[in-house]
Amino acid sequence: MEKKAIHFGGGNIGRGFVAEFLHAAGFEVVFVDVMDSIINSLQTTKSYQVTEVSDEGESTKTITNYRAINSKTHEADVIKEISTADVVTCAVGPNILKFIAPVIAKGIDARKGPTPLAVIACENAIGATDTLHGFIKENTAQDRLESMPDRARFANSAIDRIVPAQAADSGLNVRIEKFYEWAVESTPFGEHGHPDIPAIHWVSNLEPYIERKLFTVNTGHATAAYYGYNAGKKTIAEALHDSRIRDIVRAVLQETASLIVDKHEISAAEQQEYVETIIARISNHYLEDSVERVGRAPMRKLSRKERFIGPAAQLAERGGKFESLLGSVEMALRFQNVEGDDESVELAKVLKENSPADATVQLTGLDRDHPLFPHVVKVVDGVQSEAK
Repeated sequence: MEKKAIHFGGGNIGRGFVAEFLHAAGFEVVFVDVMDSIINSLQTTKSYQVTEVSDEGESTKTITNYRAINSKTHEADVIKEISTADVVTCAVGPNILKFIAPVIAKGIDARKGPTPLAVIACENAIGATDTLHGFIKENTAQDRLESMPDRARFANSAIDRIVPAQAADSGLNVRIEKFYEWAVESTPFGEHGHPDIPAIHWVSNLEPYIERKLFTVNTGHATAAYYGYNAGKKTIAEALHDSRIRDIVRAVLQETASLIVDKHEISAAEQQEYVETIIARISNHYLEDSVERVGRAPMRKLSRKERFIGPAAQLAERGGKFESLLGSVEMALRFQNVEGDDESVELAKVLKENSPADATVQLTGLDRDHPLFPHVVKVVDGVQSEAK
């Protein structure tokens, strides 16, 4: 019997990362989305191409064996598909998890059979599957919660692959970085065993992979974007071609590396090699990534567990250095009123209407007695003062 995976999110990451590897593992992929244009394209197009780009050149793969359902208009069909699927994945953005949870909960509740559904959220956020699991439990009857593990198991994941903005005429085709890493917890599956997806690196302890990726790839990428934006650069590659910005990115990643090495017992040499690999990756001019696209959603990127405040807070707690990370925070705070980015508009509003301390609480989620708090307040105050 053919394996089936339900994937929420028909965007570039869904098609160009998750679905590519599910397809390679022999799954039929059922895309679920609420965007009429994406669903219609997937329903009327029998295949699309994923082009992997690196310094060595390009290679193209053709993705087939998929279907698509609009959950906005055909919720019952989605529930039925989930009830007989092997895997559910998603790449919708952390803020959308609460909206997809109700239909997933109904699909899980309708399941019968000996093998639980594997649920894996593929988001750029720590503990995204745990977050989704929480929303699913909120949408499940109380008397069904105790038996839920018989119907579904939930595993956190860490994903790492750069998907730049796509050409306007690309359609369903996706141009993507060749390098990838997809680490997923193995322990939640217990005696049932994890799904057979060769692209996944199954690990018993995911935290080192999540923090190393988030505090290196995402921190470095966003630092280049915000410094590049404020310097008038157009692309990430252009920003990193500037020796000043490149040195700043390296200094920021030296700070996060000190945390990763100390906390996760990763050797300094191994982490330094990883840092240099990441800088080379995000400098790849073949990806043509704009600073506005990478910098979008600054409020989420400034939040408590994200790429700047997350490592800086831990370093402050440990007595480490975090001055370069504060520079990234400052540049992110200056990413205001950027066309097409609602969060950058909201950021400007928060900074205009609140005191430095109140704005810091609202934007970062830091407690007022946290050792990092006064340092961030000082940065916020400086940005606010310049705007007056």
